[in-house]
Amino acid sequence: MTYAPRMTSAATYPTDWPSWTPDLRTTLIFVARDEEVLLIEKKTGIGRGKINGPGGKIEAGESPADCARRELQEELKVTATELQLVARLFFSDVEDLNILVYVFLTDQMIGDPIETEEAKPLWSSRDNLPLDDMWEDDQYWLPQVLSGESIDGYFQFRNERLLGFTIQPLGAGRPPHL
Repeated sequence: MTYAPRMTSAATYPTDWPSWTPDLRTTLIFVARDEEVLLIEKKTGIGRGKINGPGGKIEAGESPADCARRELQEELKVTATELQLVARLFFSDVEDLNILVYVFLTDQMIGDPIETEEAKPLWSSRDNLPLDDMWEDDQYWLPQVLSGESIDGYFQFRNERLLGFTIQPLGAGRPPHL
């Protein structure tokens, strides 16, 4: 897939990224199986009703990888091993929270995903992601990450509407810094 980031101007993308700090640190985890990826229909919290990867808030004293494992277990009752950090996503909402998301990928899972009060599992083809039912930004970074590219992504939102973004490719197999 050819990737070309959309550039934005300061007027439409007002976040001062060098001084930006997160109000919330979270994780996402994507489990790959052959040409499919495990997604969820989110039933609670931020993103309720959207399709996304399992994930959630990092608790005090918890590493991002430990959070991703815990959230996968809580949301789908499966255990992931051999997690690879593949992206850091920085979100700024003019009228809401600043969120830092650590994105992990694995192809090692123990158990079969089941629906819980938090999430309904959904296997999707990597080539046919349900992007219309996902966050608007996902189309710009998720296919790239699922194809093996590591990135840092910076996204400006207002009222859940994407105003602009910048993506910095880090290279295949080169993880972002924690």
